[in-house]
Amino acid sequence: MSSIQAITRNTKTRGELNALRKSGNVPGIIYGGKNENEKISLSKKEVKNLINKENFLSNVISIKLNEKEQKVLPREIMFDIISDEPTHIDFMRIVSGAKIILEIPVRFINNELSPGLKRGGVLNIVRRKVELKCPTENIPTELVVDLEGLDIGTSIKISSIKLPENVTPTIQGRDFVIATVAAPTIVKEPEKPAEAEAEGSEASTTEGAEASSTEGESKTAESDDKKTEGDKPAADKNKK
Repeated sequence: MSSIQAITRNTKTRGELNALRKSGNVPGIIYGGKNENEKISLSKKEVKNLINKENFLSNVISIKLNEKEQKVLPREIMFDIISDEPTHIDFMRIVSGAKIILEIPVRFINNELSPGLKRGGVLNIVRRKVELKCPTENIPTELVVDLEGLDIGTSIKISSIKLPENVTPTIQGRDFVIATVAAPTIVKEPEKPAEAEAEGSEASTTEGAEASSTEGESKTAESDDKKTEGDKPAADKNKK
């Protein structure tokens, strides 16, 4: 469980909030349960370190405030639209016996031990996160899917994933699919229609015939020219 230090803030105006942010802090609030909401301030550096951790929004965090620790869950983070720096963060108190709905990420392990993937199959992920109803004291950080021994055509359903005690999917009444091991996709070029091939052959034949005909006409014309040139001396002799 991650922990972070916070202090109580008394900011009331936008100017005071901006001054807090410029000093390297992030305003926040803790709400939920029977206690009143608490306005807090946290180090921007610590907040960014928490945000960069995997599955941040589904991880329970311990906040140290006024020498006391309380378990909370990050619920909403606001960012500056230009700098992308965190500008505000909300935390919900963890109250024993209460339940909360969260999207829990799915992690796949042992890809190299799947016969289907070894033979070129593809892991088709249908749901990267699953919405669960969880007791606040028993929130899973992730759902693990073991791919060992899975062959092509296998469907991995929610019933095959072991959930913590009293944790249930919000989708009820059907065993929905998380992922499948699908056959490899082979892209083939479409075959040329027989009619198109026939037209292509016919066009080639016609072009060949036209070329032969033109060549023949050229040779005939050339032969006639030669004959005409050969007749000229005889005509000249007759004149003499």
